[in-house]
Amino acid sequence: MSNLAASNPTSVPKILLVKLSSLGDVLHNLPIVWDLRARLPDAQIDWVVEEGYVHLLEPLLSKDGFKGIDHIIPFGLRRWKKNLFKLATWQQFFAFKKQLQETQYDYLIETQGLLKSALVCALANKSNHAVVAGLANATQFSGYEPIARLFYNQCVHVPVDCHAVDRSRWVMCSALDWPLIERSNTPLFYSESFSQALVKKKIADIKKPYVLCFHSTAREAKRWSNQGWVALGQELASRGYQVVFPWGNLAEKVISDEIARQVPGSLVPPAFSIEDAFAVISGAALTIGVDTGLTHLAAVLGKPTVEIYCDSPRWKTEGYWAKNICNVGDIGSPPSTPEVINASLSLLP
Repeated sequence: MSNLAASNPTSVPKILLVKLSSLGDVLHNLPIVWDLRARLPDAQIDWVVEEGYVHLLEPLLSKDGFKGIDHIIPFGLRRWKKNLFKLATWQQFFAFKKQLQETQYDYLIETQGLLKSALVCALANKSNHAVVAGLANATQFSGYEPIARLFYNQCVHVPVDCHAVDRSRWVMCSALDWPLIERSNTPLFYSESFSQALVKKKIADIKKPYVLCFHSTAREAKRWSNQGWVALGQELASRGYQVVFPWGNLAEKVISDEIARQVPGSLVPPAFSIEDAFAVISGAALTIGVDTGLTHLAAVLGKPTVEIYCDSPRWKTEGYWAKNICNVGDIGSPPSTPEVINASLSLLP
């Protein structure tokens, strides 16, 4: 137990988690909610997150006897930056600030290491002896802004090569003065009952069991080759699966269309939201994707998933918590087509 909690054992700690974005980063921060709740069942746990990712946290909201996140505090920075000179923007910012300061927090756990998230901690209402914990150093291949350390009173050194889930656990355990939660303590993301109860969203024109192929990502170097996707899609189609190539913007749709033209019976679906993605992924026989948020969503939902690494280190985000996740490739070493095909077939019925 931390010194703060030990000094007042009858108090119910109030904890603020600050992980604003992006999709994969938010997902890999989810286990600390379960870690906290297992050890501090009565604590108040709130989370500040970019408004576009609120849907990722909603399944963990406390209700009907389930204790997870008590309050989600949406942060609209991405939208506000585009409208800085509009009155409505500042009204929304001050409404955010008011919500942030409604609770006096004892622990603020900032696992992003960026100035914007550190400033959220600075704005928050803190108790006199509050612990504000954040990263003391960068991990390889992750964004980090050293100036953020100025806003913490507990700077946490983490290994340079540290998985995103483990990194969040390092900061949390330091803040609460707990022994480090080891990787052998399997991280939880969403409840099994939630995953099983997901209503499978029907994609128009799906006629048979389908496989989702997330070929797109924000950084071009992380993509796997179009030729690889075509060969993979043709193999899956020959085995009776309908191959689906989602997209997030018009440039990605062009690539989806190009690949799909070469895969018999494949489908380029209409765009779908993060909220819809839960059900779309739930209905798939398999999800195959590059190192991107929607691929990680499939992995944390416990669905059969092949994660393809081409230009990012596998150790940083690989799904290590379930046997139905295959991780192939690594930074500077994209997997071969046979390697991805074999991994995919090993997870299919």
